[in-house]
Amino acid sequence: MKGSVSSIGQIAITVSDVDKAIGFYRDILGLPFLFSAGPQLAFLQAGEVRIMLSTSQGAGQVGANSTLYFRVPDIEKAHSAIIERGAVNERAPQLAAKMPDHELWLSFVRDPDGNLVGLMEEKR
Repeated sequence: MKGSVSSIGQIAITVSDVDKAIGFYRDILGLPFLFSAGPQLAFLQAGEVRIMLSTSQGAGQVGANSTLYFRVPDIEKAHSAIIERGAVNERAPQLAAKMPDHELWLSFVRDPDGNLVGLMEEKR
């Protein structure tokens, strides 16, 4: 359809401290850091989607963002490694749904501002 949207290019996450958030998303989750645009704005890469970290600057609320779900190849290993690197555990990996051709497994951690971060694996 002409003028329609296609895929997600960027997701903004409101944080209280951009440097502390960079430490979590880069060093604990392992996302590649792209660049900073001043002290209140930073960008990382999550596959084909760019993640923008910024302070509230009049929009958004710290700790009340939508949940990001990151695909992982092995949810048990990924969840354990992320907790070992300093993430706050919210929920260990567990089966969320049985689909006709796979099982959906989810787990959750929290970033330094309390934002929920989901991990997901589609086990064939």
